[in-house]
Amino acid sequence: MSKVAQAHLVLFLVGAFYAINYIVAKDVMPTYIGPSGFIFYRVFIATILFWIVHRFISKEKIQREDYPRFIQCALFGVAMNQLFFFNGLNLTTPINASVIMTSNPILVLLASAVILKEVITPSKAIGVVLGIVGALLLIVLPVLLGTSDMDWTEGNSWGDMMIFVNALSYGLYLISVKPLMAKYEAMTVIKWVFLFGCVMVFPFAYDQALEVDWAAMPTEIFLGFAYVVICVTFLGYFLNAFAMKTLSPSVVSAYIYLQPVLAGALSIGLGKEKLHWIQILAAVLIFSGVYLVSIRKKRLSNNQ
Repeated sequence: MSKVAQAHLVLFLVGAFYAINYIVAKDVMPTYIGPSGFIFYRVFIATILFWIVHRFISKEKIQREDYPRFIQCALFGVAMNQLFFFNGLNLTTPINASVIMTSNPILVLLASAVILKEVITPSKAIGVVLGIVGALLLIVLPVLLGTSDMDWTEGNSWGDMMIFVNALSYGLYLISVKPLMAKYEAMTVIKWVFLFGCVMVFPFAYDQALEVDWAAMPTEIFLGFAYVVICVTFLGYFLNAFAMKTLSPSVVSAYIYLQPVLAGALSIGLGKEKLHWIQILAAVLIFSGVYLVSIRKKRLSNNQ
């Protein structure tokens, strides 16, 4: 199997991890662990695992001049990304969160235009507009309709806004981390990104982390917690980093399209929620925008 095929297979697996995460994390929060406390343990334990594994597989060190970029990646890829995601998911629903996250490839395109000076063609611009409108639809329309309490879901506009900020920060992370992936081994990059991220998360999550009553936590909830730490965080971040050694940030972000399909199917199949026309309309707009961005990009690359 070629490296490109391996990278695509890995990203499909990560997409499945993240889709299940929407369901599992909602069962754990906030009854047993607060969202910020969850992030504290998630980042802290994953950091330890990354450093232990790296010690056995590599002796690579980073150069001092790269510290600022590692810190930037930690801010966007760990601290902002995870804190906004879990606090947002705590308020909104798996379908809302996963649909909004599909705007990430569009946000990656915007970040590439600003940071990497890539040209946005008219078709890409239309795709960006459609995607952003679709993502914001879940946040703004309920307020305009007088249903800001989200009586048709168990979430609210603030939760959806946090998920959107999370998508934006993760897009910036994918752009920022690419040069590091070209220079260092994947595990080296991730272990340092998580170390700096752990320091950033600490002051915002320490109090909630101390409130967790581990003795009162049911076995299935603890297993859900372990799944998020090991599969979604440790394996998810490492496998994404592995894929980025071969594929571009836009291709990596494109696998987010799997999340609303898998998460929505799981959530509805388990009877946790029902589809609403606003969610369907938002999904259509986002997927249409992503299609225009991705198809145009693919055609351009084939002509080069």
